[in-house]
Amino acid sequence: MPILNRSKIRPDVLKLYDDVFKEQMKGIIEFINREENKEFNFLTLFKKVMDANELFFKREKSVEELNNLLTEKERLFMAKLLRHAFEHGATIAQKKHPIPDDVKIEKINVNGIPAEWQIVPGAEKSRVLLYFHGGGWIMGSPNTCRLLTTEIAKATKMYVLSVDYRLAPEHPFPAALEDCVAVYKWLLLNNIKSENIIISGDSAGGNLTLATLIKLRDDEIPLPAGAIPISPATDLSFTEDISRLDDLFIKNGETDPILADLGIYWWAYIYIAGKNSRDPLISPVFGDLTGLPPILIQASSCEVLYSEIKRFFEKAKEAGVDVELQIWDDMVHVFQGFGLHVLPEAEEAIKKISQFVQNLV
Repeated sequence: MPILNRSKIRPDVLKLYDDVFKEQMKGIIEFINREENKEFNFLTLFKKVMDANELFFKREKSVEELNNLLTEKERLFMAKLLRHAFEHGATIAQKKHPIPDDVKIEKINVNGIPAEWQIVPGAEKSRVLLYFHGGGWIMGSPNTCRLLTTEIAKATKMYVLSVDYRLAPEHPFPAALEDCVAVYKWLLLNNIKSENIIISGDSAGGNLTLATLIKLRDDEIPLPAGAIPISPATDLSFTEDISRLDDLFIKNGETDPILADLGIYWWAYIYIAGKNSRDPLISPVFGDLTGLPPILIQASSCEVLYSEIKRFFEKAKEAGVDVELQIWDDMVHVFQGFGLHVLPEAEEAIKKISQFVQNLV
């Protein structure tokens, strides 16, 4: 049974979600029709995922038990399927809203880590926004967030360096974090001053943004001017203790069309891969947050991650961090990218990001 309650979603948001979902379904159909993917019955496997997802939101079984309902091959198949679907959706979105011809997209290799420069007219080469895409640590790429990141580049007049970090399950923690930290250090080695760098990311990328800050501080590496985590995951401890899912997480499943019915219970589990889920580099809300640079967090009050985002904000504030939490109602997870060119709230959020950046670099 679906967790999402469609009657509780704002009509214009629901229509936008349905349009995006239809395009992603085309990607799924294309993927499952490939000869090499016919080993799996998608409908049977999807039902298995959804039945387990219902138990997850009821907190009736541990995440380990739910994860073990899928075989290792099934999890990898689902990860690859979701990657294809989201890449397909992103490509279609860019056809509807083409990246302007005067925006330069330059793919690079940072010591073995794929990344992408996004350069808009008037951007200053000495000012870099380092971006970590979302996708639950199992999917996503610079392509899936390109419309959002180029829009942020235009608003801030910064060079954007979008990182194609390694993904689980093939590359579990700490692979993604290692890639993110390595690219930041590469910027420093290439004469980009730390005070001219902003780190940002959405969802899992927001988690990596915060984890990168903690890792840099602990390793005594010069910190960036600030950070902009968008709807960041901050607490993955539910993978060890299902009771860590608070009532607001469960309640907001009804109003989160992005995360409610995708089966996110296994994403975090395979990303952690047996490590301590309360490690601050996995769940930043458990970390010592003193000494971190200014942080702007943006989120929706309707998304499942809202309660843990608030807890991170409150802990950062107690630790003396210059942190701001900007909240929108009736929006979805990472609405800044989801609702780009359609929802006025997305435009408003990007303007606020620009204002934050202008005050720092």
